[in-house]
This record gives sequence, C-alpha cells and structure tokens, in this order.
Amino acid sequence: MSLESAFGNLSGYAPLKRVTLKSLAKSLGLTESTVSRALNGYSDINENTVERVRKAALELGYKPNQNARRLATGIAEAVAFVIPQNHSSLAEPFVAQLLQGLDESLARRGWDLLVSHSLSAEDESNTIHRLITSGRVSGVVLSRPFRHDARIDLLQAAKFPFVVHGRSASCDSYAWYDIDNELAFDTAVKHLVDLGHRRIGFIGAPLYFNFAHQRLQGYRSGLKSAGIGYDESLVQIAELTDDAGERAAADLLNTPKPPTAFLCVSDTQAFGVLAAVRARGLVAGSDVSVIGYDGLKTGRHTNPPLTTMSQPLTQSGRELGDMLLAIIDGDDPANHQILKRAKLLVRNSDGPVWTHHQ
Repeated sequence: MSLESAFGNLSGYAPLKRVTLKSLAKSLGLTESTVSRALNGYSDINENTVERVRKAALELGYKPNQNARRLATGIAEAVAFVIPQNHSSLAEPFVAQLLQGLDESLARRGWDLLVSHSLSAEDESNTIHRLITSGRVSGVVLSRPFRHDARIDLLQAAKFPFVVHGRSASCDSYAWYDIDNELAFDTAVKHLVDLGHRRIGFIGAPLYFNFAHQRLQGYRSGLKSAGIGYDESLVQIAELTDDAGERAAADLLNTPKPPTAFLCVSDTQAFGVLAAVRARGLVAGSDVSVIGYDGLKTGRHTNPPLTTMSQPLTQSGRELGDMLLAIIDGDDPANHQILKRAKLLVRNSDGPVWTHHQ
C-alpha cells in the first residue's frame, strides 16, 4: 500500500505553522518584550499579565526557541555523558539503562544530552577538555571512575559543574552517586556461604577502577566474616565483557578443585560465566552457583535467569541529572553525595552447594 492510498492526498493540507513569540505577542496585543519577560518570570510584569500570557502560550502550543534562549542567557542547555572506557557501544546494557534515566531528568527541563566516547584515558581527558572549553555543554557526567582519576582533577581545576556515577579514592569535595560496593559483595558472599559454599570464585575488574577495588574488598571481608581464608587462586581479574567472563570462568573450572560458586563484579561478565558453565555440561543453580552485579534487565532472560546484586541504574541516571542541574544552578557539589545499597535479587542461577562438592 502506498503512502498516498493509506493517508489520502495530502497536497491540500497546509503545513502546521509554528507559534512564534511574535505571533503570540500579536494575539495578546502585547509587545514581544513583555511576553518574553512574562514567560521567564521577571518581577516587573504583573501577575495578571503573567497568567494571561502563560495560558495563551499553553493553548496555542507555543514553545520557546531554545537557540535564541541559549544566546540570551549564555547557558548551554545540554550536558555531556562520557561513556566509560571498556564500553564500546551505546547498546551495552549498563550504559543504556543509565542514559535512559539521565535523559529523563534533563528532558523535564528541556535540556539536551550529548554522549561522548573515548578510546583511552588520554583521549578521554582531551575530550573533557574540549567539552568544557567549547561552550556546548554546561555540565559533565562521569561514570566508573578510577581510584585516582585525572579527569576529576581536570574538572575541579576548571571549576566546571560535574557529577560522578561512583567515587574515586578521594571523594569529599565533589558530587557523586554511588552504591556501597563493599557491603554488596560482603552480602553476596554471606548468601553463598549460607547456601553451603566454601570455594567461591571471584571474577573482578581491573583494579584501577575504584568500584573494582571496593568489590574485591567486600569479597574478602565476606570470606573473613565466614571464617574462610582468602585464596588468590580463586580470583580472576577480567575486562567487563561477557567474553572475558567466560574465559575467566573456564580457567577456574579447569583447576583441580574448581569453585562451587562464582561471584562476578558485573552482570555482563556473569553472562559469560553462565556460558562457560553450560560448555562443561553443568547447570547453573544446581551444579554451580553464579551471582552477578548490576541488576540488568537482560538478566531475566539468560539461561537460567541470573541472580544478581541489583542497583537501580535508571533511577541512578535520574538522580545524577537532578544533582547536576542543581549544581549548575549554583548548589555546592559537596552537598550532593548519595550512597545507596544494592539489593540481592534472587532468580535461578544460585542454589545450595551440590553434595558431590562437599
């Protein structure tokens, strides 16, 4: 079916005409200056006029010209999200869910989201320097910071508004939103110990990431609380991909005394661990337990559905956006520091230790 047959001949329809400030002012019998000042809440315009202008703007569907407003205020109504290294695509679930919430926050204010991806730490610093000097954005969101992060130093030195999803080792003076990583992994270890597991494999991330260091500390503290000694041979450090998780799990499964459970620092790694378990003819949740971290929606559809320590990624994005907008408006960044707890989300990939392992 052609477009014409589906919708009819559209040639007789005039295009919708955009309501401009000029046409709005003309319909009200006011000057453009008065209408503009009424819409922007200037105190020299009386309340009756403000109400009359806003009502007409709503009824006629007037939307301000953002480019003109940005020129008038000198504020770039956009923020930049710098995709963390080790993430190659916007389709990566961790990034996608975080961006969804961030975009929702900015959209409520009519602001735009600019996404930037860098291939190396040096390139990322250059990108941030270019962003903060370009005038295109008024704030920056960083994610998965390093323990000692030069990007944070750069933004602080420039006195440029920013927030961080996560924390560096020194985090007292800037805004951040984070999950208690150490507590999360202490909790996950306790859960596995309660199921009877004593040989718990840990698949971590490169330790220059502060979250990776914190999660390893949580794993170690959980073992210590359970009276289990730390065994370095049960620890694999891998990149944050499913392929890397699969290779790391395969290495541990090929040892003379393989772990009866795996604890992974990301769901994406855990997806690979599930594949390694299946490749050996084992069943996750019965023969071996697997727990991820992030609470990604895709974990509901793995085989079996993945048990995970869940963090609210979309909600995190919203809160990061709200925090950054408040800082851009003049709030003290040190007043915007939020620490949340992850929640154990039990699905089907964990279970009591198989009696053969005991």
